Amino acid sequence: MAKPVTDEVSLLERTLQVFVPQPCYDEFFVNLNFLDAYCQKVVLSKCLGYGIILGAVLVKLPQILKIFKAKSAEGISFISVLFELIAVSATTTYGYAMKFPFSSYGEGIFLVLQTAAIVYLVLYYRKQQALLFLVIYTLCMAYLLSPVVSIQLLSVFQSANIVVVILSKMIQALTNFRNGGTGQLSAITVTLLFTGSLARIFTSQQETGDTLIIMSFVVSSVCNGLILAQILYYWNRKPKAD
Repeated sequence: MAKPVTDEVSLLERTLQVFVPQPCYDEFFVNLNFLDAYCQKVVLSKCLGYGIILGAVLVKLPQILKIFKAKSAEGISFISVLFELIAVSATTTYGYAMKFPFSSYGEGIFLVLQTAAIVYLVLYYRKQQALLFLVIYTLCMAYLLSPVVSIQLLSVFQSANIVVVILSKMIQALTNFRNGGTGQLSAITVTLLFTGSLARIFTSQQETGDTLIIMSFVVSSVCNGLILAQILYYWNRKPKAD
């Protein structure tokens, strides 16, 4: 009867070490030193990281449902969303290739899938080549995630990410300004993206120390904050008439 108990303890330890990795696990649960500043930051970073990943599972669902329900992508800039897809694809493939902890980039997988779905819907409701886009994008991601691609290429891709993020959000901001409203943009989605990118600045510093990653989230936070400010500003305003 002792074996099941041992297995349960082992499973509990492995689960805890997902959020409290060594040497912090021993510091907390062996030495009972819960005031270690370094380990507190590590645990906070891990919890935030996995919290962001959990939130990312559905972060863009409100946006997808809003487009689907309206059967329209009015007010959503195709170029902006495409650039956003490129940006999140760069971060995800770079994090995977660099073997960063999953908690530092895992939400990218869900953001890639959901952003790709939004691009598809924008093209579909505008009666453009939605299916062709999915085929081309799938092939590109298969290449970027394969062992064939070089770290150097992914580094260049990630370096360009900051410019891509700025272009993506500025194009959407300009579209909102010209329309006098934010159309089918989801306030919930934009708010979650803004808070998530803010939290990612801290977790990236703790878990990767990679300047490219950190700067991309700093820029993303500022740009998402601008779009959120526009949503709040135009909340009760009617869009400009054509």
